[in-house]
Amino acid sequence: MYPFLKDKRALREQFRALRAESKSEARDTEIARRFFSSAFFCCFRSFFVYLSVNTETDTRRIIREIQTAGKEVCVPLVDGKTMRCVPLAGDLVRGAYGIEQPAHGEETTCGVALVPLIAADRAGNRLGYGGGYYDKYFAEHPEVLRLGVGYHAQLTEELPQERTDVPLDAYLCEEGFVCFSARADKLFKENKSD
Repeated sequence: MYPFLKDKRALREQFRALRAESKSEARDTEIARRFFSSAFFCCFRSFFVYLSVNTETDTRRIIREIQTAGKEVCVPLVDGKTMRCVPLAGDLVRGAYGIEQPAHGEETTCGVALVPLIAADRAGNRLGYGGGYYDKYFAEHPEVLRLGVGYHAQLTEELPQERTDVPLDAYLCEEGFVCFSARADKLFKENKSD
């Protein structure tokens, strides 16, 4: 077994525990507030948003508010080893890993993706669940702005990375935003975001 795989397993366990300890309605509310007062929301019309499960930061309220604002919400649809971005419409069914998703939908591309994670580091590297769905999707859609969403406790100095990893542009937690890419930094500066 490769040592970095063992390290990633240990890191996943460690940061899952930290995420569970951090989970609270107050933190989720603050994350949503910061998102809706930011350039990430104001400057875009379409959003690719994960449907939160377990101790992940709650995206259900974010989805409702995006829809209330008359903007487009798309969600992941996993089919085999492929993840597509499809409009949130109709009834949801249990998909891969027991996560709800639309039964079908035509693939589209959104301006911003809210990305689930177990941890992120100060360089924008993301520790996900190990399936590679988001890295593959972002490699095929580099134009989509990648916003990791989590709690402050999930942000660390450094994570192991692989050649196929696609870094985040920014990270949103209850304490605010951390920009990793020039395009995220420019968006914030031009729009005087939170």
